[in-house]
Amino acid sequence: MHEMGITQGILAASFEAAEEAGATRITEIRVSVGELTEVMDFALQFAFESLTPGTMAEGAVLVVNHVPARSKCLECGNVFEHDRFDMLCPACGSFALESLSGRELQIDSIETDEPADVAPAVTTADGVRDGSATAEESD
Repeated sequence: MHEMGITQGILAASFEAAEEAGATRITEIRVSVGELTEVMDFALQFAFESLTPGTMAEGAVLVVNHVPARSKCLECGNVFEHDRFDMLCPACGSFALESLSGRELQIDSIETDEPADVAPAVTTADGVRDGSATAEESD
């Protein structure tokens, strides 16, 4: 079950980002998982629920965005969705494909509770934080 190792990596990166932001607790982690990664959602959720007790992510929610496999045919230019077993262009039957999506495995955002004088924040995959104004600034 490689989902346990993947979840450990997700949590380690999330803890680091939350601590750098001064957060005291993680309430939600959003991830994108491509169909071609073969990551099983139920196993990822199980690993998350097993690894979070006693951590700053205890009680947090893991939200998984499933990304379908899409490819572009290099012969005819057709763009289409497919599963991991049926990778022929439906328009011309070619095997010559460029993968466009479906291999993603990334943290999209981390939602945290921060100290009382700071609004809850969301850190996105590109490091942008929303809701970082202090209580005095928002009055």
